[in-house]
Amino acid sequence: MTLAELKHSTANPEPPALAAALVALWWEAKGDWGRAHTLIMDEKGADCAWVHAYLHRREGDLANARYWYGEAGRPLPSESLAAEWNSIAAALLDNPMGLK
Repeated sequence: MTLAELKHSTANPEPPALAAALVALWWEAKGDWGRAHTLIMDEKGADCAWVHAYLHRREGDLANARYWYGEAGRPLPSESLAAEWNSIAAALLDNPMGLK
């Protein structure tokens, strides 16, 4: 799946079969932050921590975001939220583990 295909799929009522980190990004792109956060909050691994960090940055909770960026081994980004969403999604889509 490409980044463009992932974005286009948000017109559908349900996400494509992807790893939890990408599905959480998908729900956030549809405007359902709560569902995205519920999905990701108990997941393990750096990819999920990265998405969790992004979600808290989106929420405006920078202290919590900093914690999760640390768990992901990533610095707090200076790019826009939209650019970060694209960066995360592209990186996860390039990872064979991102696909179910």
